[in-house]
Amino acid sequence: MAITLTQLRSFLAVIRSGSVTAAAEELVVTQPSISAAVRALTREIGTPLLERDGRGVTPTAAGRAFAPYATDIIGLLDRGAAAAVEASGAAESGLRIAAVTTAAESFVPVLLKRYASRNHDVDLTLAVGNRERVLQLLLRREADIAFVGRPPSGGREGRIKSQSVRPNELVLAGAPEEPLTKKASVTAAELNGSRWLLREQGSGTRTANEDYIAANGLTVSTLTLGSNGAIKQAVRSGLGISFLARDSVASELESGALAVIPLTNVPPGRPWHVMRSSVGPKTGVVTDFFDFAVAEADKPAG
Repeated sequence: MAITLTQLRSFLAVIRSGSVTAAAEELVVTQPSISAAVRALTREIGTPLLERDGRGVTPTAAGRAFAPYATDIIGLLDRGAAAAVEASGAAESGLRIAAVTTAAESFVPVLLKRYASRNHDVDLTLAVGNRERVLQLLLRREADIAFVGRPPSGGREGRIKSQSVRPNELVLAGAPEEPLTKKASVTAAELNGSRWLLREQGSGTRTANEDYIAANGLTVSTLTLGSNGAIKQAVRSGLGISFLARDSVASELESGALAVIPLTNVPPGRPWHVMRSSVGPKTGVVTDFFDFAVAEADKPAG
């Protein structure tokens, strides 16, 4: 079998972008070269990997099955090249970290500061996004380490090593003047008719809110906001309520800018997890940081 890197990169670009035209733009090549590479890969595999879907292109069942392997091959080669350059002394060791927004706005910066103070020769970068984006960065090997609340599922868990590192308690946040925050306890039924503020699709926090609303059969209105900061400001102004990680609102609760609605049935929080790929060799810095996070993430700041 003579599969080339060009074929793999072209195939993955078409899947990511949904069309040959967009894939060509992404890779800065011509459309015919993308089409030729995908056709050659299809011949090598022996079964169609892509199919038309309206004006776009989607992977077939075979294409979906093959894509993770193609991703790992490209990712391992790219990471291997970087490791070789680092080993030669031509560059500092690099560590690409990705974290969901809530983690990036709470404990992750403290953890990075501690690690950097002990490892001056490691160049750290941090990408921030919602849960789905962070998992994709890790699976595509565009990140070496990830911090997420809920481990992956749907067949992706076998490609990721995950370890819980600290509690992730949820609180139902409301404005300080919200009457429900003044009560000794609040039942789920008392939340009927409330406005719930949600993160965008793909966010773990959004899923936690939606799961609670559905599980308790609540009739509510919702408003989607694009960031934790926007939701906290909207809650503070009395626009609505939202489940948020206690880590992300600790300072607001302490200052009185936000208050907790004392629910009788708060959903259990999902612990924060540190993750890395479980496929292929690991560089020393990835293993070292993973172990460091397991040991240090739950320690208090300071």
